[in-house]
Amino acid sequence: MARANRADIRLDAPKGLRSTVLPIRQRVSRDRFGRFTEWIARNMGTPVFLLGLTVFCAAWIVFNTVAPESWRFDSAAIGFTALTLILSLQASYAAPLILLAQNRQDDRDRVQIEQDRQRAERNLADTEYLAREVVALRLAIKDMASKDFIRAELRSMLEELDRRDEAREEDAEAEDAATPAPRGERPGG
Repeated sequence: MARANRADIRLDAPKGLRSTVLPIRQRVSRDRFGRFTEWIARNMGTPVFLLGLTVFCAAWIVFNTVAPESWRFDSAAIGFTALTLILSLQASYAAPLILLAQNRQDDRDRVQIEQDRQRAERNLADTEYLAREVVALRLAIKDMASKDFIRAELRSMLEELDRRDEAREEDAEAEDAATPAPRGERPGG
């Protein structure tokens, strides 16, 4: 029988992870327990809970004060010891449950803060990229010729061409005037 028990031991899991107390299927998941603690913490601070607890304590005190002596289960003479114990037990369970719920909320907040930080980093990188692109476009636009600049350049080029044409015409006329007539020809004839 000892050998059969040793055969059941799983060697593929570290010793601390093996559990023989509860089978895996019957375990309550941590998330379910966490949701339960949050539900407790959320409901303990509500007016309904406080009103219910007040009604419960008042009914307890009234019953143990007014009811016949044989029906009473908590004596007013000793300060309602059972009620005090019940309230202490409730408080002793409520405090850790509330702390567990706060720890879960802190974990969620940490994750949310990390996601917000990453989102802010991406937004900053995108903004810096867009700013660089806008600057590059502005520089490119400064180097681009405007309509007025092109018109002025075309006008100056036309004027230059007109001056060249006029200079050529003048040179051609001066050349014609300075050129002697060919030898075989007589002037006027």
